[in-house]
Amino acid sequence: MKEGSIIKSIFKIAMRIVICSALLIVTGVSFADSPLPQGKLDEGVEGIWLGTLKVSGMDVRIVFKISKKEDGTLTATMDNYYQRMKDIPVNEVTYENGILCLEMKPVLFEGKVKDDGLMIDGQWKQAGRSLPFVLERVEKAPEIRRSQEPEKPYPYDEEEIIYENEKAGIKLAGTLTLPRLEGPFPAVLLISGSGAQDRDETALGHKPFLVLSDHLTRHGIAVLRVDDRGVGGSTGDFTQATSEDFAGDVLVGVEYLKNRKEINTKQIGLIGHSEGGIIAPMVAAQSPDVAFIVMMAGTGLNGEEVLYLQGTLLARANGASDVTIAKLRSLQERIYAVLKKEKDDAAAAEKLREILTDAGLRLSEEEKEKMLFSSFIEIIKIIPWYRHLLTSVPKPTLMKVKCPVLAINGEKDLQVPPEENLHAIEEALKTGGNKDYTIKELPDLNHLFQTAETGAVSEYAKIEETISPTALKMIADWILEQTQEN
Repeated sequence: MKEGSIIKSIFKIAMRIVICSALLIVTGVSFADSPLPQGKLDEGVEGIWLGTLKVSGMDVRIVFKISKKEDGTLTATMDNYYQRMKDIPVNEVTYENGILCLEMKPVLFEGKVKDDGLMIDGQWKQAGRSLPFVLERVEKAPEIRRSQEPEKPYPYDEEEIIYENEKAGIKLAGTLTLPRLEGPFPAVLLISGSGAQDRDETALGHKPFLVLSDHLTRHGIAVLRVDDRGVGGSTGDFTQATSEDFAGDVLVGVEYLKNRKEINTKQIGLIGHSEGGIIAPMVAAQSPDVAFIVMMAGTGLNGEEVLYLQGTLLARANGASDVTIAKLRSLQERIYAVLKKEKDDAAAAEKLREILTDAGLRLSEEEKEKMLFSSFIEIIKIIPWYRHLLTSVPKPTLMKVKCPVLAINGEKDLQVPPEENLHAIEEALKTGGNKDYTIKELPDLNHLFQTAETGAVSEYAKIEETISPTALKMIADWILEQTQEN
């Protein structure tokens, strides 16, 4: 196996997670949902370990964080500084007789702990090839930070808050940022994309909602960003929730903002990214308290249409042939037919396992990789969410939205194709009689609103930019225009 392929495999470990995270629809499950492994107990290996893997003339820094759970077993996560990713779950941890093994399929690190407990001398093993890899114990992991991320102290106030969705029986935790100006202020609540997202919508070393929140608050707009159900400080079960449930959480957030004296109650808006761009119109159609919405890569097409388009574009960007794409379409149709027809989740899960087992036997490993086959396996974990997404029809909801709307997509968005979706959004708003909307396709931007070359998912982590300054300025200027008129 060539050394260049090892770098790619390190990246693929991360990418299995990314497709499920802040992005719209490939699986909808974040790596935060993955159960951390159990390891055999031994003393002295817990802590932070830093090493540098030399591959093809490049230095790839890796950090492992090993800790002990309450039951005495070991668990670990990995930080990948090459891709700027943090807290990637390690699949399996064992430590016996001074030998530590950390497995992140298809990679295995195996090393011997030195007598002083400060160094582990080992090998990074992959597909029959080994590279020397030495870990050293450190007090603190080096910081992973993108250039756009703000540094404290901020020129505005920041408050950690918790409020309750009584109907759902859950608590939602978030951060409210307030300008240091004379209030009351216009405010926005940020709604994350699919997957179990934290309040910063963290993915691939980027924190888009932190960057967006910082930019808006510096321009006089209060911002509330919140952990999804079951993530961070929020309670609840993400895997059993649908977009309608998340819309309920947003409605409670709007009520929270209405009760803050610092907030202008007539100037509360929503900004939704990806799936959040589906949820924002749902909330605006229900609540007269929503003064405006921003749809960042929201959809206008039906869920099933978006999934077919997305699957084709992502597979093609991943190098899939027309034959492989045809096989992907056939697999999607079989899976979606089950989800639409079978209302019992357990029965649907069993049928999906049969389909995926059959497809797994028929497809080559290369075909599976090109069509992101592993993402379909994750559907079984989130059947209610996926079924709702698959059968979602945005048009009737968009027709009910009467407040001002800004709908933006990146020209190179392969997950929510801009031309088809922006056109559908505009048509729905126009049909519903909304006369105050702005539709923009932003040149050269991808699904995360980064300036990109191709828009492929594989670029996300490599791009230093978190959100294009053009997109940030457009959103802030549009919101200020709306709120200054009121």
